Parts: sequence; C-alpha cells; structure tokens
Amino acid sequence: MGDFIPSVNKGWVYSEYGKSCHVLKLDSDVGVPEVREDQVLIKVVVASINPVDYQRMLGFFKTIDSPPPTVVGYDVAGVVVKVGSQVKKLKVGDEVYGDINEMSIDKPKNFGTLAEYTAAEEKLLALKPKNLSFVEAASLPVAIETAYEGLKRADFSAGKSILILGGSGGVGTQIIQQNMFSGRRKWLQQQAQPKLELLKSIGAIFYGLSSSGTTLEKLEPYLENGVIDPKGLFPFVNTMEAFAYFETSRATGKVVIYPIP
Repeated sequence: MGDFIPSVNKGWVYSEYGKSCHVLKLDSDVGVPEVREDQVLIKVVVASINPVDYQRMLGFFKTIDSPPPTVVGYDVAGVVVKVGSQVKKLKVGDEVYGDINEMSIDKPKNFGTLAEYTAAEEKLLALKPKNLSFVEAASLPVAIETAYEGLKRADFSAGKSILILGGSGGVGTQIIQQNMFSGRRKWLQQQAQPKLELLKSIGAIFYGLSSSGTTLEKLEPYLENGVIDPKGLFPFVNTMEAFAYFETSRATGKVVIYPIP
C-alpha cells in the first residue's frame, strides 16, 4: 500500500494578474492534480522561485500564458507517490527534481510547485543526485538549465572569455561555475508585453527555456563538485516574504521554500 493521497492540499495561488502582495494567496482547498499517463505525482519536499514566477504573475506573458487561477512555482524536489500508465523509468518512492514546465512561458502549467503535491511529465524530471539535499536540488533546475542552454547557444568553450551580467543571481552563479560546460535557455529576455508583441509581429524568433530531465542527468557529474549554496530559505507559510525579498532585485543565489507541509 502506498501513502494516502488526499483530494485537496495547500497551495499558493493567484486568481488574477498583479503584484504578489496583492494577488497571491494561501489556499488550503486546492485540488490535488490528476496525473496523465505520461506524468508522475510528486509529494513536494522543497520548491524554489525564479524571476519567471513573479513576471508571469504580473502578466508579462499573458497573451501566451495559461490564464489564472495559477499555483505558482517551476522548480521542485520531492518524492514520487503515483505514476501514470506510460511512465517507464520512475517509480513510487523515487526522489526526483526538475522544472515541471517544458517551456517556460508558452502555456506553462496552471498547477505549479508551491503546493503539497504537483504533477509533471517523466521526461522533465531526473533522479535527485544522492549527494544533494532536497534543498540543494530544488534550487537548481531553472537556473542550471538556463545557464547550460545559454552557454551552448553562445558556443562557449574553454579558453574563451564571457561577460556575465547579474552574476550573483541564480543563473549567473551557475554560469560562473559551469565555465567548462555548454547549455540551454532563452536569450530573448522577457520584455514588457507591448515590446514582446512588437518583436513577434516583425518576425523575431522567440526563444523560451526548455526543461529536460535529460539535461539534469547530463549535468550530474558537475553537481558532484559544484558549489550549491541557496541563499534565501523561507518556510512555506512565509512565501509572501520570499517573493517580497526576491522582487527587490537584490536577492543572491536562489530563493528556496522549505519546509512544505
């Protein structure tokens, strides 16, 4: 017998676009997501937040977003408690981590990771490296995949120099440490909505961060030696404070939500 899975759980939700202090609410009656055949249900141990979380909440990408209500959060580390019929590698009890949205701002999921349970496709997840804590693992996916993708697209390799803007943030710290790696992410940064629409209308190629469990698996040897030091650790009930800290634009490293009840 597996662990009991409730029908509802606690989650941080916004029902309209706006600043986190105005629209983000803790809801104790959020339905636990049903898993599709290619998905697993995760008991969330730790989640972390990224710039895309509050930018999405502000409505920066609302023309291509999945509209609210939305449970916030992309990054997760937790334990598999249920698997879909087509899941091949993962099983109940596996400790996993990842970014649950395959594309960062093109119709991302309405049910994110700042809840007690979340669902994600198997292909977006990787087994948590044994040498990493859940807190360390949850701080990585969006930042490390962004750094990896950016370095790959820039064709960056050993012996070249690179200018890193915002080097103390989640992505910047990963790029600095990954100077021997290459990787994945959007370089057309999130723009204000009118600018984004203008760029698309004149034929700009829009790049979005693509999440992949395979990328995380590829980077596991690096994770054995890299420095992983989440700077902001906030309990689940203090998620509003976490967003306020993050939105100052002075946060260093990653902002992590733990413990999650």
